[in-house]
Amino acid sequence: MDLQDFKKQYVQEELGVDEGFGKILTFVDFGNVNYWFEEDRQTHDYLALKEEEKLTINITKLKDFLAIFSSDARFYYGYDSASVASLGFIQMVESIFGKTRVFTKAMQKVRHHLQTQEEANLNTRKVFRDNDGEFVYLPKCNFDVEISVDAIKIIEHYDTICLMSGDADFVYLLRFLKQKGKKIILIKGGNVVHQLKEISDLVINAQEIKKHITETKQKPGIKPGLADRNPESTGRTTRKS
Repeated sequence: MDLQDFKKQYVQEELGVDEGFGKILTFVDFGNVNYWFEEDRQTHDYLALKEEEKLTINITKLKDFLAIFSSDARFYYGYDSASVASLGFIQMVESIFGKTRVFTKAMQKVRHHLQTQEEANLNTRKVFRDNDGEFVYLPKCNFDVEISVDAIKIIEHYDTICLMSGDADFVYLLRFLKQKGKKIILIKGGNVVHQLKEISDLVINAQEIKKHITETKQKPGIKPGLADRNPESTGRTTRKS
């Protein structure tokens, strides 16, 4: 057994992914995944982050991690056609996952009113004003329908679906797949609705895979002590409620 095979076996045993799951296909809802470590203030080995540092998802590490137990992985994420950084991010993901495994569409801009002075102080976006007060435009792009349709279209190509998301809208899809005899691995960040956990054969918390998929970066163009509140700088979409 070489080093790579040993690592693969070790990670599979660590996560509880055994041969009983058969052929695994992973769907990455990156608009959800990209927020998993946003509030973390320490690395996986409990080293405190500096005020000007943050944890981000390393796309290459994510792809390599998924290859340990998945036969294939599909990546879903939106882009801002007006942002060079956003378009560049999609191109980078395509170079790592492969163009045929990256699914994207243009984001929509949603009006969000600043509710508190603290929120206004942390805001880095252009501020507008209407009769209800000050607001900013937030990018929004959901892939619930696309992931659900694709999972059903290629249902004969996997034994287990691994879903990287905590979105409650996937409950209906997972129930359908369960009825069709598929097993379910859920990789989630934070709290999720109990229906998602109950229907899954294996639930993995994002903190358990933190060491495999994250890296520490400087917060670009922001003074130390302020969190990065500009999703457009990395091409990320807004969190779903």
